[in-house]
Amino acid sequence: MITREDVANVVHLDLRTGAAELDAAAPLRARVARQLGLAGLPEPDHPLFLVVDTPAGLRDHQRQYELLTTYRAVGEIRMLVLLVGSAPGSYSDEDDAFQPDRRLERPSILRASGVALLWAGDLRSARTALEQPAPDAPDALAVLVDLLSVPDVFLRVLDDLGALPEAVGTPGVRLLEQDLPPEVRDRAWRDALRRFAGEDTELAPDLPVTAWSGADLPEPLRGLATGRSGRDQRHREPGGMADSAYVSCARALDRARSTLSGLRALTGLLRASHREAFEADLDQARESLDAYRELVTTALHSDGGSGTAPSAAEAAARLAALGLRVPSAEGVGERIGEGLREFARKLMGQKMSLRAVAQRFTGLAGRVEPVPGSALLPKLADHSAEAVARRSGTRGGPMPDFVTGPTATALAALAGLLGALWQGPLAVLAALVPLVFFGVAGLSASRLRDEPAGHRSTGPRVAALCAAAAGLIVAYTTDPPLWLSTAGLLVGLVLAVETARRLWDAAAAYWAAGKGATALRRALDGLDGLLADVVREHWAAKERLYCADAARSVAGMLRATAAAADAEAVPGPEQDAVHAGSGAEPPSVDDWLDSSSALESDAFAASDDEDADWASAYAWQDERSWDEPANGPGAAAPPADPWEERTAGTPRWLDRESGEGGSELVATLADDLMDAALVAMTPYWGAVEHGQTGALAVRRTEERVRDLLSAARRHLRRNGVLAPPPFADGRRTRTGSANLLGTDPHGVAELVGAEADHRAVVQLSSPEQGTLLSRDPEAAVWIRFAPQAVRGEVETAWLASGSLQPEDVLWTSSGRYAGLIRLTPLRMGVVENVRPYQSPRDPGSDWLEHEALEYEEKDGDRW
Repeated sequence: MITREDVANVVHLDLRTGAAELDAAAPLRARVARQLGLAGLPEPDHPLFLVVDTPAGLRDHQRQYELLTTYRAVGEIRMLVLLVGSAPGSYSDEDDAFQPDRRLERPSILRASGVALLWAGDLRSARTALEQPAPDAPDALAVLVDLLSVPDVFLRVLDDLGALPEAVGTPGVRLLEQDLPPEVRDRAWRDALRRFAGEDTELAPDLPVTAWSGADLPEPLRGLATGRSGRDQRHREPGGMADSAYVSCARALDRARSTLSGLRALTGLLRASHREAFEADLDQARESLDAYRELVTTALHSDGGSGTAPSAAEAAARLAALGLRVPSAEGVGERIGEGLREFARKLMGQKMSLRAVAQRFTGLAGRVEPVPGSALLPKLADHSAEAVARRSGTRGGPMPDFVTGPTATALAALAGLLGALWQGPLAVLAALVPLVFFGVAGLSASRLRDEPAGHRSTGPRVAALCAAAAGLIVAYTTDPPLWLSTAGLLVGLVLAVETARRLWDAAAAYWAAGKGATALRRALDGLDGLLADVVREHWAAKERLYCADAARSVAGMLRATAAAADAEAVPGPEQDAVHAGSGAEPPSVDDWLDSSSALESDAFAASDDEDADWASAYAWQDERSWDEPANGPGAAAPPADPWEERTAGTPRWLDRESGEGGSELVATLADDLMDAALVAMTPYWGAVEHGQTGALAVRRTEERVRDLLSAARRHLRRNGVLAPPPFADGRRTRTGSANLLGTDPHGVAELVGAEADHRAVVQLSSPEQGTLLSRDPEAAVWIRFAPQAVRGEVETAWLASGSLQPEDVLWTSSGRYAGLIRLTPLRMGVVENVRPYQSPRDPGSDWLEHEALEYEEKDGDRW
């Protein structure tokens, strides 16, 4: 049995005119192939044929029906014959009196399984009694054909007709169509394409690598982008050449720091050996730093200078000879394709445009691509001997505030004042405190003999001397007791010694900074970091280079796809011609947005001949011959505004709601396009995993993206905006009709949930033909259908109104039509199965006549 998942298309054939051209298998297959080809579809395994004919044509087109029922296909052939008009002999030519013979003569070949007849004797499209349209009114027939072209509706009608006697029935319908006018749909589609493609930012710089932490990357790519062999892992082999050179310089700097601590103490002021040891340690540190710098320079040239990059193994061997260790990259490249796919899905899931995603992939390529050692050589200049010497002479600021500020001066003055509270012969003791400051200044000048004199502060010495003189005056004036003068002297000496110690500590630290200890430490750390960068860049170099190339390939493909979307969003001359006036040509395949939506076939795009847009041909003309091309001399021009023509001939059993587009229309269409791009790129990730990210893979992916964009256009044309395309992500919640169309879903709920009585539908039969219908009210079959896209809204409306939810509702893939169909069987004896006419036929068709005879003998049909 055919499932709806196997159905891709309904093929249309109109045998009322031009049937003579389909009297052989080859022309028929060519007609079918043309329709499918214009729709971008292959030959179906289970063909579905919707054939329009007249009751009289059943006998005249027996040859065509034989060819259709024997159409070469892998699976089952199913055919629905839509008959329009009265049966032969229903009326006389003179007085409109009924004739006795009102039977529907059906060729026995149409009694096969999977074939049913739907007889619409009069499409009853008139809205007032004054209107007198033909029984096969083109406007009404186009809508009915469009409805039956929905595969879900086609199969349901065919199955229900098969359950009726003789597999023949007459329809009664009531429809509601919700759609957008072509200009609104056109504008929304163009806006969605532009949002999907994004702004052209090629001239702007790519995402800075320094501003990208890599935290938003999936794990397979995060390790490649951030590097797994940097500072978080040892890059120097313990005891190796590089480690020995680094340790030698680091130990010399540590000793220099230790001796500097002794120099800054009072013992360093009293003994010159501390200064000499400090300078010796610095000299040793410089020599070790020079040796380490030479090793780093050699490592930077480990990728060779011959112009040909060495292999990863050769580079690792050269680094190993220097005592460096490149961690193993085993298993790193196995998930590159998976990581790129996950990264693309993440970015597109954030509703980023194609160009924005391409920019991120370009940034990723720059982040993961290994940098050769020669590219790191300019950084070596920042740690050269000359650069270290320049930084060594720069202390980074003036003397400390304690030396040059008022604090030390005030403390010296206080100490001098306290130590000078003496009288008489003891007044000479007032000179002790100033002598402390003058002695420290002299020793400092001796120990720091290359320190510029301008950097020495005289404030504490002068303050101590002046304060001592003031203390003597105070002592002679107040005559302090001896114990107070003694205590003052002791406190002053302690304060003087402590202030002098702090002055020496600050001066020695300032002097040591000028000797370059800090600059040497910074140079050592910088060289070690540069060496770590060398090791990091050699880690997984092959895998990272491949990842960078693949990321750039993806970025190029995305930009090419964005350019194609931009080109498609620009109105073409054909689209302008549709709105130009009544003399315009019929819309071409690519101009589907500007053509009529409901009157268009859902099987294929518009074309310029009779196969291209057969449903809309009913609305454009009544008398056009299908034996000549649509753009031939006898063809009528299409209407200036297809939408006006479409609404002007609306049958009374059809209500149209034309929305102006909801708030989320453009965003939803853009998301559909993004889903299409993700589906099209799926095979590309397999090519990435197999190392086949060449131009061929990119070109094929671009073609798949363009094909799916075309499929999105055709889906929008056939099924409207509400129905999600087949490639849409099922996990994405799709908004309702109010936000997409700007229409109210309650009308659909009321129509589909209406009571099944004779007033609910319009019977597509003339009053006279009503006598041919079955009188049993239970014999009729009802079909309630609505788009699957509005199911939730409709069921919510039923619950809100308190009405019972109808059973067996058909939720269709199309998002355009909703309504009721009633299939009423004919009375017994109305359908007569007749023997096929004898006609020239292919040698292989004799079995058809034999099969028809078997059918007739089995059922006892009368010849």
